[in-house]
Amino acid sequence: MQTPTSHRFPNAFVAAAVFALLAGLQPAQAQTTPNPPPKAAQRGEPVTLNFANAEIEAVARTMASMTGRNVVVDPRVKGTMNLNTERAVSPAVAYNLFLATLRLQGYAVVEVGGLDKVVPEADAKLQGGTVSAGAVSANNSQLVTQIFKLNFEPANNLVPVLRPLINPNNTINVNPGNNSLVITDYADNLQRLGRIIAALDVANATDVQILPLKHAIASDLAPLVLRLVESGGAGAPTGQADTSFKTTLIAEPRSNTLILRAANAARLALVISLVEKLDQPDTGHNGAAGNIYVVYLKNADATKLAVTLRAAMSSTATAGTAAVTAGVSGAAPVTQSSTGGQIQADASTNSLIITAPEPQYRQLRAVIDRLDARRAQVFVETLIAEVSADKASQFGIQWQNVLGSKGDGTVGLIGTNYSTNGGTNIISLATQGASGAVSAPPGLNLALLKNINGIYVLGALANLLQSTGDGNVLSTPNLLTLDNEEAKIVIGQQVPFVTGQYTNTAGSGGVTNPFQTVERKDVGLTLKVKPQISENGTVKLTIYQEVSSVDASTKNSLNGPTTNKRSIETNVLVEDGSIVVLGGLLQDEYSGNQDKVPGLGDVPIFGNLFKSESRSRKKTNLMVFLRPVVVRDAAAVEQLSLGRYEQMRGGQSAAQPVNSTMVPINESVQMPPLAPRSAPVRSQP
Repeated sequence: MQTPTSHRFPNAFVAAAVFALLAGLQPAQAQTTPNPPPKAAQRGEPVTLNFANAEIEAVARTMASMTGRNVVVDPRVKGTMNLNTERAVSPAVAYNLFLATLRLQGYAVVEVGGLDKVVPEADAKLQGGTVSAGAVSANNSQLVTQIFKLNFEPANNLVPVLRPLINPNNTINVNPGNNSLVITDYADNLQRLGRIIAALDVANATDVQILPLKHAIASDLAPLVLRLVESGGAGAPTGQADTSFKTTLIAEPRSNTLILRAANAARLALVISLVEKLDQPDTGHNGAAGNIYVVYLKNADATKLAVTLRAAMSSTATAGTAAVTAGVSGAAPVTQSSTGGQIQADASTNSLIITAPEPQYRQLRAVIDRLDARRAQVFVETLIAEVSADKASQFGIQWQNVLGSKGDGTVGLIGTNYSTNGGTNIISLATQGASGAVSAPPGLNLALLKNINGIYVLGALANLLQSTGDGNVLSTPNLLTLDNEEAKIVIGQQVPFVTGQYTNTAGSGGVTNPFQTVERKDVGLTLKVKPQISENGTVKLTIYQEVSSVDASTKNSLNGPTTNKRSIETNVLVEDGSIVVLGGLLQDEYSGNQDKVPGLGDVPIFGNLFKSESRSRKKTNLMVFLRPVVVRDAAAVEQLSLGRYEQMRGGQSAAQPVNSTMVPINESVQMPPLAPRSAPVRSQP
C-alpha cells in the first residue's frame, strides 16, 4: 500500500504537488524523481494539503476532483487562500477544511440540487440550501436552514438569547402559529444552538395547587401575596415579560381557599411559605368577640350595601331565635348565645366597617364579595325620525269695474273679490298697496290697471301659486347608564310661562307695583331610561321620551306661548343589541277651499274667471326607535367610547373650512387625537 508524502513543495508547484499526491507516489520516488510520470488519481485515499497563496477557484477545482463534488465559484469570489495539513487526511476532512477556510475569508458554500456554490456569505442565505425540521445535520461548514419546534417555551423569549450566537449575516425568525424558530446558519453552529434550545425548552409552570386557609380571608390574602411575590421574589427569571412566568393566584371565597399555579418550583415554595406565615389567627386586644374589620369596596355603594347587610343579619338572627324556641318548647330552658354584629358605612372612602366575630365576618365577607361585583352597563341609543311633505296650490281671478266709466268720477262695484294667502284681495291692494300696508300674494300675479280720474287702480288680478315643502329630521339621543339605574338627558331650552299676576296700589301716593310669577319649563327633547338586565341577556327598559316645541305663532300671545308635545311612556323588553319601535305618528291631512260666483263659476273654462280655488296636502311620518346594548367590561366601554370619539372627529374634519389666502383663518375647532393610554389627553388651546 502506498503512503502519502509529507514533503513541502514551493508555491509554483502547488498544483503539481496536489496531483502527485492524488496519484499516490512513494516518498522515495518523490525524493529521487523530480518529475515522475503522472498516475491516475484515485479518490478516497488520504492526502496532504499544501496550498500557499493559491487562487480560490483553483483550490475549488482541486477539491472537486478529490471528492467528486460539483463545485461552482461565484464570479464575486476573488482572492487567494492558504490551506496546509501536517499529515495525510481523508478527502472529506480536506473538503471540510476548505469550507472552514472559506468561512474565515467571508465566503460560504451552499448545496443546491447536488451543486456546491461558493458565494459571498452575505448572499448565502438567499441562495437556498438544505432545509431540515428534524435532527440537525452532520457537523460541517455549509449553510443550512433548520426549524426548531418548541414545546414549552415561547419562541419570542429565545430570540434575544440566540441572536448573539448566530453569524451576523444569517437570520433567525419566529413563527408564532406553531411556536417554532427558523434559523439559517452553519451546520456546526446549528448543532450548538440545538443543544441550547433543548436545555431551555422545558416545562416551567407547576400544577395547580389548592391552598386552604384556616384564619385569613382568601380575597384579602390573594392580592397581598401576589404583590409580594411579583415585586422581586426568588424564582422568577430577571426581566422576563412573558405571561407564562407569572404566578397566578386566585381567591375562591366560597371555600375560603387559594388556587395557585406558580411559574416554577421555587416560586411555588415561596408562595406556600408566605401563605403559611400570613394565615394566622387574629391576636388583637379586643379578642374574638370584638373584632373590627374594614372592607374597601370596588364597585358597590357602601351606604346602600350596609343597609342590605344589616337587614340580612337581622332576618338571620330572628330566624335562628325562632328555631331555637321551637326546638326547646316543653324542655328545659336553653340559653341562645347571640354574637351580634354591627355594620357601618364610610361614604368618604366607600368602605364598610364591620364589628363581628371572625366566623360571622367570614359569612359577611362571602356575601360582600358577591355583591361587590362590577355591574354591567347599558348603552341606549334612541332614533327619532320625522319625515314631512307639504304641497299647496292656488288659482284665482279677481276683477273690479273692468269697463268702468268715462271719467265722470263714478266708479261701479261690478266684479269679483276673493281672499288670497295673507288675507289680501284686489280692493285692499288697490287702496293700501301704495302705503305698504298689504302686499301682493305669493306666486304668479297678472294684473290689469285702469286710469280713473288720473289714478291708476287695479282692474283685474290673476294669481297662480304652487308650493312644496319637505322636511327630514333625525335625532339620536344616547345614554350610558348602570344596570337598574335611571338616566336622563335633556336637550332644549327653558321657556318662561306666566303663572300669575298681581298689582298692588300703595297708600295715598297711588304707586302701582305690578308683580308676576313665572315658571320655566324644559322645551325640547327629554329622554329618561331605567334599564334592568335579566339573566338571559334581555333588557327590560322603563322609558319616558318627550319631544316638545313652542308654536311660533303664539310666542307673543297674551296668555303665553303654546307648546307642541309628543311623548312616550312605556315599559319594553328588548334583546341585547336589537332594535324595537316604541311608537309613531302617521298623519295625512288634506284641505280644500273654493270661492266662486254661483252659476257663473260652474261654467267650463269660462267659469274660472268667476272663482278662486286653493288646495293643500300635508303628510307627516314620525317614528321612534330604540336599541339597547349591554356593556359588561371596561374593554367594551372603551371600544364604544373610542368609536363615538372618532366619529365626532371625522365629522369635524369634514367641516373644516376651505383654505383661503384672502381670509387667513383656515382651521376650525377640532377634538384632539386620542393619545396612548399612558399619556393623558390634553385639549387644544
